[in-house]
Amino acid sequence: MDAKTGFFYLFSVVLLFAAFRVITARNPVHAVLYLILTFSQAAAVWLLLKAEFLAIALVLVYLGAVMVLFLFVVMMLDIRIDALRQGFWKHFPLAAFVGAMIAFEMALVLMGGFRGMDEPKAVAAVVDAAGQVVPYSNTKVLGKLLYTEYLYPVEIAAVILLVAMVAAIALTLRKRKDSKAINPAQQIRVRAQDRVELVKLAATRKAEPEVAAEAAAEEKKA
Repeated sequence: MDAKTGFFYLFSVVLLFAAFRVITARNPVHAVLYLILTFSQAAAVWLLLKAEFLAIALVLVYLGAVMVLFLFVVMMLDIRIDALRQGFWKHFPLAAFVGAMIAFEMALVLMGGFRGMDEPKAVAAVVDAAGQVVPYSNTKVLGKLLYTEYLYPVEIAAVILLVAMVAAIALTLRKRKDSKAINPAQQIRVRAQDRVELVKLAATRKAEPEVAAEAAAEEKKA
């Protein structure tokens, strides 16, 4: 076994462990951190397959943007873990059945797709009519393929990500009873006479000159 195979098994084991901890972690923040570890190991596997563009895109897009957004959303949702655990074993049989069905279907699709495939070969150099080697760009070929043959799946994925972003914003903007936020429009329309009211009250104790005069009068009487 060479070093490349050893690194592949190392990254794969860490990836599977992190993915398992994503769904078993009790704390949502810890689950997001394990998901970040999962994506980083997947990027390392892409590097081993000589797909540098996909690895860099995975790191920049998911680790640098999407996962940070997920982390902030989870931290701002104020999720009550005790409330989420209620009724877990009640719904566990149905959840286990659905999960087993999804795993079985994915296994059928993946095993059927990888069966009979040849080992990937290195891309041969492209030579023009003059006999000169034309620089080959894997990123350019991938971009043409995405925006020609797979244009509709890319647009559908973009719409799904947009819906997820809108849903995350809607969840964080829900009204909370313990929120102390003030409407800026009401602050602008406020007037001084609406906020300050002068009320005339009767004095509860006498002024110092009156007290001194009463004390002097009592001394004279004595």
